Amino acid sequence: MQAVILAGGKGTRLKPYTAEIPKPLVSIGDKPIIEILLRQMKKYGVNDIHIAVNHLAHLIMAVLGDGNHLGLDIKYSLEDKPLSTVGPLKLIDHLDDNFIVANGDILTDLDFKKLYEHHLSGRTKLTVATHRRLNKIDYGVIKTSSEGLVTNFEEKPVYDFTVSMGIYVFSKEILNLVPDNEVFGFDHLMCQLLATHEPINTFPFDGYWLDIGRPEDYEQAKRDIATIQSWLN
Repeated sequence: MQAVILAGGKGTRLKPYTAEIPKPLVSIGDKPIIEILLRQMKKYGVNDIHIAVNHLAHLIMAVLGDGNHLGLDIKYSLEDKPLSTVGPLKLIDHLDDNFIVANGDILTDLDFKKLYEHHLSGRTKLTVATHRRLNKIDYGVIKTSSEGLVTNFEEKPVYDFTVSMGIYVFSKEILNLVPDNEVFGFDHLMCQLLATHEPINTFPFDGYWLDIGRPEDYEQAKRDIATIQSWLN
Protein backbone atom coordinates (compact mmCIF):
# COMPACT_ATOMS: atom_id res chain seq x y z
CA MET A 1 0.00 0.00 0.00
CA GLN A 2 1.00 3.58 -0.64
CA ALA A 3 0.37 6.67 1.50
CA VAL A 4 0.78 10.42 1.29
CA ILE A 5 1.50 12.24 4.57
CA LEU A 6 0.57 15.93 4.66
CA ALA A 7 3.28 17.67 6.66
CA GLY A 8 3.48 21.18 5.22
CA GLY A 9 1.50 23.20 7.74
CA LYS A 10 2.90 25.76 10.18
CA GLY A 11 1.13 24.40 13.27
CA THR A 12 0.38 27.86 14.60
CA ARG A 13 -2.32 26.58 16.99
CA LEU A 14 0.24 24.36 18.71
CA LYS A 15 2.62 27.15 19.70
CA PRO A 16 4.87 27.42 21.68
CA TYR A 17 5.76 23.79 20.88
CA THR A 18 6.03 24.62 17.17
CA ALA A 19 8.01 27.83 17.55
CA GLU A 20 11.18 26.25 16.15
CA ILE A 21 10.13 22.87 14.72
CA PRO A 22 7.29 21.76 12.42
CA LYS A 23 4.31 20.16 14.14
CA PRO A 24 4.94 16.60 12.82
CA LEU A 25 8.32 16.62 14.62
CA VAL A 26 6.90 17.42 18.06
CA SER A 27 7.88 14.46 20.24
CA ILE A 28 5.64 12.04 22.09
CA GLY A 29 8.03 10.27 24.43
CA ASP A 30 11.22 9.76 22.45
CA LYS A 31 9.68 9.79 18.97
CA PRO A 32 8.19 12.52 16.74
CA ILE A 33 4.47 12.31 16.03
CA ILE A 34 5.08 11.61 12.36
CA GLU A 35 7.44 8.72 13.12
CA ILE A 36 4.80 7.08 15.31
CA LEU A 37 2.29 7.46 12.47
CA LEU A 38 4.75 5.99 9.98
CA ARG A 39 5.51 3.03 12.23
CA GLN A 40 1.78 2.34 12.53
CA MET A 41 1.40 2.44 8.77
CA LYS A 42 4.35 0.08 8.34
CA LYS A 43 2.77 -2.30 10.87
CA TYR A 44 -0.34 -2.61 8.69
CA GLY A 45 1.44 -3.01 5.36
CA VAL A 46 2.07 0.50 4.06
CA ASN A 47 5.66 0.83 2.83
CA ASP A 48 5.64 3.38 -0.01
CA ILE A 49 5.43 6.88 1.50
CA HIS A 50 5.27 10.35 -0.05
CA ILE A 51 5.54 13.25 2.39
CA ALA A 52 4.23 16.64 1.23
CA VAL A 53 6.36 19.30 2.92
CA ASN A 54 6.63 23.09 2.97
CA HIS A 55 7.21 24.84 6.31
CA LEU A 56 10.64 23.87 7.74
CA ALA A 57 10.79 21.04 5.22
CA HIS A 58 14.54 20.58 5.69
CA LEU A 59 14.04 19.53 9.31
CA ILE A 60 11.50 16.83 8.44
CA MET A 61 13.73 15.55 5.65
CA ALA A 62 16.76 15.50 7.93
CA VAL A 63 14.98 13.53 10.66
CA LEU A 64 13.22 10.95 8.47
CA GLY A 65 15.63 10.72 5.54
CA ASP A 66 14.79 8.09 2.96
CA GLY A 67 12.96 5.96 5.54
CA ASN A 68 15.40 3.07 5.34
CA HIS A 69 15.83 2.97 9.13
CA LEU A 70 12.06 2.48 9.43
CA GLY A 71 11.84 -0.12 6.69
CA LEU A 72 10.05 2.38 4.46
CA ASP A 73 10.65 4.03 1.11
CA ILE A 74 10.10 7.76 1.74
CA LYS A 75 10.03 10.41 -0.98
CA TYR A 76 9.30 14.12 -0.56
CA SER A 77 7.18 16.58 -2.47
CA LEU A 78 8.03 20.22 -1.78
CA GLU A 79 5.39 22.91 -2.24
CA ASP A 80 6.61 26.27 -3.50
CA LYS A 81 3.62 27.78 -1.73
CA PRO A 82 1.01 26.45 0.70
CA LEU A 83 -1.68 24.49 -1.21
CA SER A 84 -3.83 23.34 1.75
CA THR A 85 -4.65 19.67 2.26
CA VAL A 86 -5.56 18.33 -1.20
CA GLY A 87 -3.74 20.68 -3.57
CA PRO A 88 -0.31 19.14 -2.78
CA LEU A 89 -1.42 15.77 -4.15
CA LYS A 90 -1.31 17.14 -7.70
CA LEU A 91 2.45 17.67 -7.36
CA ILE A 92 3.19 14.00 -6.67
CA ASP A 93 4.13 11.64 -9.50
CA HIS A 94 3.65 7.87 -9.60
CA LEU A 95 0.65 7.65 -7.29
CA ASP A 96 -1.12 4.31 -7.20
CA ASP A 97 -4.69 3.93 -8.45
CA ASN A 98 -5.73 3.99 -4.76
CA PHE A 99 -3.68 5.48 -1.94
CA ILE A 100 -4.01 6.52 1.70
CA VAL A 101 -3.80 10.19 2.67
CA ALA A 102 -3.19 11.29 6.27
CA ASN A 103 -2.37 14.45 8.15
CA GLY A 104 1.09 14.28 9.70
CA ASP A 105 -0.03 15.18 13.23
CA ILE A 106 -2.32 12.24 14.03
CA LEU A 107 -1.95 9.53 16.65
CA THR A 108 -4.13 6.45 16.14
CA ASP A 109 -4.17 2.67 16.36
CA LEU A 110 -6.32 2.47 13.22
CA ASP A 111 -5.82 -0.65 11.09
CA PHE A 112 -4.77 0.95 7.81
CA LYS A 113 -5.09 -2.31 5.91
CA LYS A 114 -8.76 -2.67 6.89
CA LEU A 115 -9.37 0.95 5.90
CA TYR A 116 -7.77 0.38 2.50
CA GLU A 117 -9.69 -2.84 1.85
CA HIS A 118 -12.92 -1.16 2.91
CA HIS A 119 -12.29 1.55 0.33
CA LEU A 120 -11.68 -0.97 -2.45
CA SER A 121 -14.85 -2.89 -1.61
CA GLY A 122 -16.93 0.30 -1.52
CA ARG A 123 -16.00 1.26 -5.09
CA THR A 124 -16.13 5.00 -4.39
CA LYS A 125 -13.54 7.63 -5.25
CA LEU A 126 -13.12 8.71 -1.63
CA THR A 127 -13.33 6.98 1.74
CA VAL A 128 -13.16 9.03 4.94
CA ALA A 129 -12.10 7.48 8.25
CA THR A 130 -14.51 8.83 10.88
CA HIS A 131 -14.66 8.99 14.65
CA ARG A 132 -17.49 9.68 17.07
CA ARG A 133 -16.82 12.80 19.11
CA LEU A 134 -18.85 13.80 22.18
CA ASN A 135 -18.61 17.51 23.02
CA LYS A 136 -19.92 18.72 26.35
CA ILE A 137 -21.04 22.34 26.55
CA ASP A 138 -20.32 23.74 30.02
CA TYR A 139 -23.15 26.25 29.85
CA GLY A 140 -26.92 26.32 29.78
CA VAL A 141 -27.82 26.44 26.08
CA ILE A 142 -30.78 28.63 25.12
CA LYS A 143 -32.60 28.60 21.80
CA THR A 144 -34.78 31.56 20.88
CA SER A 145 -37.37 32.51 18.33
CA SER A 146 -36.93 35.33 15.81
CA GLU A 147 -38.70 37.56 18.37
CA GLY A 148 -36.11 36.74 21.03
CA LEU A 149 -38.36 34.50 23.11
CA VAL A 150 -36.92 31.33 24.63
CA THR A 151 -38.08 28.21 22.79
CA ASN A 152 -35.83 25.62 24.42
CA PHE A 153 -33.26 25.25 27.21
CA GLU A 154 -30.66 22.54 27.90
CA GLU A 155 -28.33 22.52 30.90
CA LYS A 156 -24.79 21.54 29.88
CA PRO A 157 -25.82 19.38 26.92
CA VAL A 158 -23.59 16.80 25.24
CA TYR A 159 -23.56 16.86 21.45
CA ASP A 160 -22.70 13.78 19.43
CA PHE A 161 -20.78 14.39 16.18
CA THR A 162 -19.24 12.19 13.53
CA VAL A 163 -15.95 13.83 12.55
CA SER A 164 -13.29 13.25 9.94
CA MET A 165 -10.11 11.74 11.39
CA GLY A 166 -7.88 13.43 8.82
CA ILE A 167 -7.23 10.01 7.26
CA TYR A 168 -8.63 9.03 3.87
CA VAL A 169 -8.26 6.71 0.92
CA PHE A 170 -8.32 8.38 -2.48
CA SER A 171 -8.85 6.86 -5.89
CA LYS A 172 -6.39 8.57 -8.20
CA GLU A 173 -9.09 9.66 -10.64
CA ILE A 174 -10.47 12.06 -8.02
CA LEU A 175 -7.43 14.27 -8.62
CA ASN A 176 -9.05 15.32 -11.91
CA LEU A 177 -11.23 17.57 -9.73
CA VAL A 178 -8.24 19.30 -8.14
CA PRO A 179 -6.87 22.45 -9.81
CA ASP A 180 -3.16 22.70 -10.54
CA ASN A 181 -1.00 24.79 -8.21
CA GLU A 182 -3.95 26.33 -6.36
CA VAL A 183 -5.08 26.24 -2.74
CA PHE A 184 -7.55 23.37 -2.54
CA GLY A 185 -8.50 21.78 0.77
CA PHE A 186 -10.40 18.72 1.87
CA ASP A 187 -13.38 20.97 2.54
CA HIS A 188 -13.36 22.13 -1.10
CA LEU A 189 -13.19 18.53 -2.29
CA MET A 190 -16.08 17.39 -0.09
CA CYS A 191 -18.29 20.27 -1.21
CA GLN A 192 -17.51 19.56 -4.85
CA LEU A 193 -18.29 15.85 -4.51
CA LEU A 194 -21.54 16.55 -2.66
CA ALA A 195 -22.60 19.14 -5.24
CA THR A 196 -22.20 16.58 -8.02
CA HIS A 197 -23.86 13.79 -5.97
CA GLU A 198 -20.70 11.70 -6.07
CA PRO A 199 -20.91 8.94 -3.40
CA ILE A 200 -18.47 9.25 -0.49
CA ASN A 201 -17.74 6.23 1.67
CA THR A 202 -16.90 6.27 5.39
CA PHE A 203 -14.93 3.97 7.66
CA PRO A 204 -16.21 4.36 11.25
CA PHE A 205 -13.50 3.79 13.85
CA ASP A 206 -13.95 3.69 17.62
CA GLY A 207 -10.36 3.06 18.74
CA TYR A 208 -7.71 5.58 19.78
CA TRP A 209 -7.52 8.78 17.76
CA LEU A 210 -5.99 12.12 18.65
CA ASP A 211 -5.36 15.07 16.33
CA ILE A 212 -2.47 17.05 17.82
CA GLY A 213 -3.78 20.47 16.84
CA ARG A 214 -3.76 22.38 20.13
CA PRO A 215 -1.59 22.46 23.27
CA GLU A 216 -4.28 20.60 25.23
CA ASP A 217 -4.22 17.80 22.63
CA TYR A 218 -0.45 17.52 23.04
CA GLU A 219 -0.80 17.38 26.81
CA GLN A 220 -3.36 14.58 26.40
CA ALA A 221 -0.97 12.66 24.17
CA LYS A 222 1.74 12.89 26.83
CA ARG A 223 -0.71 11.49 29.40
CA ASP A 224 -1.47 8.63 26.99
CA ILE A 225 2.19 7.78 26.41
CA ALA A 226 1.92 4.24 27.82
CA THR A 227 -0.92 3.42 25.43
CA ILE A 228 0.89 4.92 22.46
CA GLN A 229 4.15 3.14 23.22
CA SER A 230 2.29 -0.18 23.48
CA TRP A 231 1.46 0.03 19.75
CA LEU A 232 5.13 0.13 18.89
CA ASN A 233 6.18 -2.96 20.85
